[in-house]
Amino acid sequence: MAEVAISLGSNIGDRAAYLAAALHAINARPDCALVSVSSVYRTLPWGKTDQGEFLNLCAIIDTRLGALSLLDVVKGLERTLGRTEGERWGPREIDIDLLVMEDVTRESDALTLPHPRMAERLFVLTPLAEIAPGLVLAGRRVDGLAAALQTKAGAGDCTIDAEASARIHSGLPSIRGS
Repeated sequence: MAEVAISLGSNIGDRAAYLAAALHAINARPDCALVSVSSVYRTLPWGKTDQGEFLNLCAIIDTRLGALSLLDVVKGLERTLGRTEGERWGPREIDIDLLVMEDVTRESDALTLPHPRMAERLFVLTPLAEIAPGLVLAGRRVDGLAAALQTKAGAGDCTIDAEASARIHSGLPSIRGS
């Protein structure tokens, strides 16, 4: 089994329901298991800023799948949950990104691991630091990278949504971080 960090986000419709459905679907697979799930964070949009707030979280999963197979699984899950293709960084029902996969470094058109822009994104680093603070990216710990971005962020840029966190975590099996 390989440990993988993933990021999930939604800013259309019942955002918490999309996130919960994605986590349940991943955990229901015989080749994947949730290990830890962060709190849910309300975050301002990144890249394309004229859209609604996102709900974001990170999860650690154990999987027997290889990187490309896991990518196929999560992209298929996005389609199953109703994700429609739109503009880059635009609104979306659900977005699932592979961030880091244990012992895997990969750079291709289909997938780059570790995720090439995760160190720039508060909405990824803050929840990831909650569940994997000691994870090292490019020689720096995730919690340190998150703290550096948080000092530059505005007060409402990335805040815990206690209601969405409770809603999502209450429906998950007993796992670390839930």
